[in-house]
Amino acid sequence: MSMPPAPATESFRVSDAAARRLREILDEQPASPAGEPALRVSVEAGGCNGFQYKFALDSENQPDDIVIPAGTVRVVVDPASMDLLGGAELHFDDSLMGAHFTVRNPNAASSCGCGTSFSVE
Repeated sequence: MSMPPAPATESFRVSDAAARRLREILDEQPASPAGEPALRVSVEAGGCNGFQYKFALDSENQPDDIVIPAGTVRVVVDPASMDLLGGAELHFDDSLMGAHFTVRNPNAASSCGCGTSFSVE
């Protein structure tokens, strides 16, 4: 007997480091009548490898958004982007090379040196 597919919230994860950094960013934002924004993670055509990740604070969820709760913060992903993010993890990397959000994506066949652009087979 086959298992049903995992819900999207289980197929895209948010690391503890990413959730902590997002909380720090949101704590620095002025209060908004629209409520606390979420981090929108999306995939767009472009970049040096065919696709690129985009990160933006967004106070407005779309009806078909997939909401990923991560501690006290939320990450939202549109369904088209989720198709390329299944099994991936949002992470915050703070190293000598700089501090930035990155996606650890097992679907990426190759990626650029900065980690924001990738290709799939």
